[in-house]
Amino acid sequence: MTNTVYLVGAGPGDPDLLTVKALRLIQSADVIVHDRLVSDLILDLIPDSTERVFAGKAANKHFMAQDEINAVLVELAQTNSIVVRLKGGDPFIFGRGGEEAEYLIENNIPFEVVPGITSSSGCSAYAGIPLTHRDWAQSVRFVTGHSQAGKELDLNWESLADPDTTLVVYMGTVNSHIISSKLIEAGLANTTPVAIINNGTRPDQKVILSDLQTMPDVINENGIKGATLLVIGQVTALANKLDWYKG
Repeated sequence: MTNTVYLVGAGPGDPDLLTVKALRLIQSADVIVHDRLVSDLILDLIPDSTERVFAGKAANKHFMAQDEINAVLVELAQTNSIVVRLKGGDPFIFGRGGEEAEYLIENNIPFEVVPGITSSSGCSAYAGIPLTHRDWAQSVRFVTGHSQAGKELDLNWESLADPDTTLVVYMGTVNSHIISSKLIEAGLANTTPVAIINNGTRPDQKVILSDLQTMPDVINENGIKGATLLVIGQVTALANKLDWYKG
């Protein structure tokens, strides 16, 4: 068997949202390199005999830098048939899976990509929020709220400040004050509804409804940390009505 690295999406946290292929690879891998955002419930599915490598990665606190992770994947692929790079959400949506795939190609390492349910669709669904709705939002946009170290968060704020679009922000809690002020400056109403989804799809899921202006204060007052998604737009007003997940 040719040694292969599998870039596997673990979804937002609920193990029932894993794809069949993802579960099969988790349970048959020789070694698994996993992120901080992979839930404990999913890590519990890894056999005790499987080697684990923690890659860490949190905003401004990298346990292992990306170039180190790339090198580790190549090194492990030299001596292991099945190497699983397990990522929260989907590896190709703000998961740096593309960077890892490029590095594997440069080093002649075979790889496969196993898509996962991205946090935007999984967490919003478990929060009772449809990302699109004929009456409220005709489009949806995904952006990252995390900037590279030492760089300012530079997004096209005028383009994003569309009242008929749902805006989903990954990794946005640290820069929530910037996101709020820039969108308001760009013309989005300060009363625009916002949902702050923490640990979405997991037993300890927390959904806090706010508005764009008070969003940063709400995040700070509630001590929101860890896996958090910001959903900005009129569709979040449906959260209470469509709330179905009891954890």
